[in-house]
Amino acid sequence: MISVTILTKNSAEYLCEVLTALRNFDEVLIYDNGSTDNSAEIARQFSNVKIHQGLFFGFGPTHNHASGLAKNDWILSVDADEVVSPQLASEILAAALDENCVYSFPRDNYFNGKWIKWCGWYPDRVVRLYNRNKTRFTDAHVHESIIDAHMKQVYLQSALRHYSYRSISDFLAKMQSYSHLFASQYQGKKKSSPLKAVSHAFFAFFKSYILKRGFLGGYEGFVISSYNAHTAFYKYLKLYEANRKAKDSTR
Repeated sequence: MISVTILTKNSAEYLCEVLTALRNFDEVLIYDNGSTDNSAEIARQFSNVKIHQGLFFGFGPTHNHASGLAKNDWILSVDADEVVSPQLASEILAAALDENCVYSFPRDNYFNGKWIKWCGWYPDRVVRLYNRNKTRFTDAHVHESIIDAHMKQVYLQSALRHYSYRSISDFLAKMQSYSHLFASQYQGKKKSSPLKAVSHAFFAFFKSYILKRGFLGGYEGFVISSYNAHTAFYKYLKLYEANRKAKDSTR
């Protein structure tokens, strides 16, 4: 049996579609971090959903905390803006799961109603199905992943649909969140400077728009590449600021 875990905070927009796609799974555990919209009301409409509320500890630790609350050892981790296709649900439920393996599948990323095949968003394969007795998420506060060293990866074929950004406001909100978590994670552990922030931003745009062919994506490719550049810039600028504050506090 498989438990699906989902972290939510004001995730109502796609939640009904997300949970409908998971109706054949034994348990869907929602770990909510202070939603003020109707996420909880939507979740209560589904008989296989259980809701837990608690603090957010960074993405990796919070994923691990949520998996510890599930009733099954097999965990399928899904974001609140990711929809499991009927084909993927059938493929997962029919799989002969091996606890020494982790399972990955393709993820199709959408922005502005378009499937994005540039900027490093395609191809995109994610490891999301694992046995919690054998592995877990890393402790990274951002850009977390399931630890798959010394484990065999099984490649499932059906895709997950990811509605990652609805608008420019979503880009700005995630930039603020991710840059803050990055600075918190690496404060005192990684050096930074305004020059490093600029250089990382420049390379992020060049990599996304030129090397990853974002220029083929028109408006969407330019916006995503610009977002990548701004996120890199503010990640390292916030880290520089955090390191300076930590240094001043020790004087």
